[in-house]
Amino acid sequence: SAVIGVLVALSIIALVLSLVRVEDVTLPPTVKYGMVFDAGSSHTSLFVYEWDSDKENNTGVVSQSLSCDVQGQGISSYANNPPEAGNSLRECLDKALQVVPAEKQRDVPAYLGATAGMRLLREQNSSAAEHVLAEVAKTMQEYPVAFKGARILTGEEEGAYGWITINYLLDSFTKYSPKAHSWLRPEAANIFGALDLGGASTQITFMPEGSVLSQSEASEFTLYGYSYNIYTHSYLCYGQNEMLKRLAKELIVVGWRGLCMAPEMILLARQRHTGSLKLLCLCGRGNETKQSGNDSVTLEGRGNASGCRAALRKLFNFSACGQSHDCTFDGVYQPPLRGQFIAFSAFYYNFKFLNLTEGQPLPVVREAIERLCTRSWEDVRPSGGKLPKRLPKYCANANYILTLLLDAYKFNETSWNNIFFQMKAGSADVGWTLGYMLNLTNMIPAESPARVKGHRPSLWAAAITFIILTLILGLAALLL
Repeated sequence: SAVIGVLVALSIIALVLSLVRVEDVTLPPTVKYGMVFDAGSSHTSLFVYEWDSDKENNTGVVSQSLSCDVQGQGISSYANNPPEAGNSLRECLDKALQVVPAEKQRDVPAYLGATAGMRLLREQNSSAAEHVLAEVAKTMQEYPVAFKGARILTGEEEGAYGWITINYLLDSFTKYSPKAHSWLRPEAANIFGALDLGGASTQITFMPEGSVLSQSEASEFTLYGYSYNIYTHSYLCYGQNEMLKRLAKELIVVGWRGLCMAPEMILLARQRHTGSLKLLCLCGRGNETKQSGNDSVTLEGRGNASGCRAALRKLFNFSACGQSHDCTFDGVYQPPLRGQFIAFSAFYYNFKFLNLTEGQPLPVVREAIERLCTRSWEDVRPSGGKLPKRLPKYCANANYILTLLLDAYKFNETSWNNIFFQMKAGSADVGWTLGYMLNLTNMIPAESPARVKGHRPSLWAAAITFIILTLILGLAALLL
């Protein structure tokens, strides 16, 4: 009878297990990674991004997990030694592999985008530019990542991807709703414009009131299920470094006594120097490429901020627009400004030095720049510290920014208050690389959520309880 009791108990257990419903259980999404090199005119940076494999409306919800500044200058500076352009990336690539799990590294898409510095080098020496990119690609292919290419971005791509980055970080496209447990498009989303100032080019991007009349300045994106039509234009040779070189050459040629000039770069006011001036100027008045050699000059800054702006304005061809209101300079079409703008990169760093990143009105900004240009270097030196590395450029750069924003882009006393100078939003850097990665996630297939066969937890708990009770009864029957 005891044996019969045990067999009955085992039969009941088997019956219960067969009756418990087995169903699909969804596992948490896996994490994907991507890396992008921003190869600018003056330096290169690497950014590593990550996102869940189950994308939101075909666009990944991307976050930044690493930023690494490459030592040395931009890759365009290695035109005479291309292998060093590739070697310069190794330290940051090694750091990136420490962030990405080993089992995922070979699936990580890796890109390098070169901007205005390489665009200028390509104009000056196309074979040298190709050699630099080949050496960069060779280095990246040595690492266990899915290398997708190294190429030179167009100025419009650079501007558009910067615009995507800003609006993504500021939740203009999508925002997580804890109540709905999902990502939703904000009602009446506030779309920001983007102002980017680099060493060799500057970009302006925004959504105009109507359609963009010029197709060469129009871009269209589909993000999180919505389409966006934007205006974007890039001005090559109007980055801060190229503009300062052009200004230096122009002032020397016309014989002016400086205003805000000194050897090699624009200096803060009231500094006198006699010596050799080595000026490599890729951008002439007509944006043609030129190179000058060594000249011996005597330059004496006079701290004249308004005179400096007058000299800077001569480098813009405002007359090319005629009477057109939809035009900036050099005959370039631009619809009327609309909305708020985020000014980043060199816009931010120059105004940060002046403590002008908190949205001060235009008269306060002008006064701060005038005051800076009349101060001596010793007045500006931090207490007990060294002179800031970029101190020679701040006076002229600040005046150039005013000229670019007010005279060229047509901001005024009122719309100036719509410009916000910042370099980060949340925990991520503002720049084109995140927008580039975000847009590329539309081309990376979304993984279907992994499913396994499993039991519903409540039924499984009931089954276990029943099995235990049956075993106890079976043991009791044996003992009796």
